Amino acid sequence: MNTSPEHVDKPEPRWQAVLALLAISGIYLALPPWFTVGPTWLTHRMGRHSLNHALGIAINAIITLALIGSVVLLVRTLPAHKQAPLSLLFSGAELWVANVLVFALWYWRLDGGGPNVRENRREFGSRSFVFPQMQIEKIERGRFNVGGWRPGFVDYLFIAFTTSSTFGPTDAPVLARWAKGLTMCQIFISLSIVVLLISRAVGIL
Repeated sequence: MNTSPEHVDKPEPRWQAVLALLAISGIYLALPPWFTVGPTWLTHRMGRHSLNHALGIAINAIITLALIGSVVLLVRTLPAHKQAPLSLLFSGAELWVANVLVFALWYWRLDGGGPNVRENRREFGSRSFVFPQMQIEKIERGRFNVGGWRPGFVDYLFIAFTTSSTFGPTDAPVLARWAKGLTMCQIFISLSIVVLLISRAVGIL
């Protein structure tokens, strides 16, 4: 049995990812009917599915497509000025939050092959992102209590939140090409929503 401090034996919690799925489903159900794509019962059931890797990717893909479709509908709705301004602003804010949660799940699901693979490998750090903990010198890791550290869902949530907020990577540079592609997609969606919200807010004022 390997007892090196570079390995972690504690299983990664799943409840955070489950809460994110449920939150996305709740946000999607809270949107007005004209901003939703696909049957609402589908997103209602997503939070109850098993979090195995293949099904998790399928769920993420469905939610991502629904999110993109909702953003497209938001873009098409603005020029018509048919919907109440506050309703549009709230819907845009809900889509922005959903964007953060969706891509946090993508990063958590795909980094290093997924949470199950990461647990089995018990490797230090990440294979797709350079987290601050990974930049600490090996001899200093014990002092910062990161000797056997590996990212959890909150770490990926922070990446997704800061990416949507700043429209670019922040404290964790992106290494993997798949992660770069997803990051660009997330930034594009977030930027579209924010630009639309600002333009609508200016119109209201």
